[in-house]
Amino acid sequence: MANNTYKDKQKRHAPKLKIKQGDMVVVIAGADKDRTQPRQVLQVLPDENRAIVEGVNLRKKHQKPTETESGGIVEKTASIHLSNLMLVDADGNPTRVGRKADENGKLQRFGKRNGNIIK
Repeated sequence: MANNTYKDKQKRHAPKLKIKQGDMVVVIAGADKDRTQPRQVLQVLPDENRAIVEGVNLRKKHQKPTETESGGIVEKTASIHLSNLMLVDADGNPTRVGRKADENGKLQRFGKRNGNIIK
């Protein structure tokens, strides 16, 4: 049934994400759900719909020593799916995100909880 043609393999455009690098987010699902303090997004991976958030989804990695670093077991943050994150607005409350055009026609993000523009 699945006929792999060239058109199927083409890359589609990256989706517009509602979370960006530097945003403050709260984990709402998964193993780190109890970490309700806002945390900063370090990196967003749009092709995978995932983000790396500081102090969330910690994994232990066995690392060989290099010339500059000693080896051993190192804790690193792994990525988490964007659906498990919720953006924090200026009030400090988690909110859903919408998009609306301003007077110049440029899309801006706004919090659906109170309607404030998110920078």
